[in-house]
Amino acid sequence: AQAMKLFPYAHATHPQWRMAAALVLAQLRAQMALPQYHAEGTLGLLYITAHYGNDAQALLDYLSAELPEVTDWSGTVGVGIAANNVEYFDEPALVLMLAALPVGRFQVFSGARPLARIEAHTALVHADGNTPDLADLLEDMSARTGSGYLFGGLSASRTATCQIADGVLQGGLSGVAFSRDVALVSRVTQGCQPIGPSRRITACARNV
Repeated sequence: AQAMKLFPYAHATHPQWRMAAALVLAQLRAQMALPQYHAEGTLGLLYITAHYGNDAQALLDYLSAELPEVTDWSGTVGVGIAANNVEYFDEPALVLMLAALPVGRFQVFSGARPLARIEAHTALVHADGNTPDLADLLEDMSARTGSGYLFGGLSASRTATCQIADGVLQGGLSGVAFSRDVALVSRVTQGCQPIGPSRRITACARNV
């Protein structure tokens, strides 16, 4: 059986977003030259920390110009973002994955671009937690998918939040819907960090 190829992905931190983007592009191109990785992608999944929030459109324009084979973009901002074996928290950073999916088997959606082009089976969803009636919007989005299954997370920033859906937008829901033909495995992960000095436990009663 032929081995499945990997989606190229990269991450970097730098005070200047252009430098971080250049580092990410160098990593991606090195991977795409290897036989075990896809040589290009159609869907870009881009996550940035809040330090780049004000430059999100310029960053997206830069990456779009450098990666013209990517037809669609989705992502959001977070106080912290993660990649394999690394977390960036409260520092300027970005993570980018290029998914090599056939055009017509996924659709980027947002309030400005309603889900219409494909029969959605499941969806990756980014949501602004300040959106009114968010629970109702998520329930409605779930009902628009064949499986009812949504995965994703909330945009998070200490300043203005933004989402990426073939452009930069604020508020509401956005993300990527996938057809039944796209096989997915999703996992929810959380980071953690210590918030105080080390303590020695000297006594306990049951779980206290």
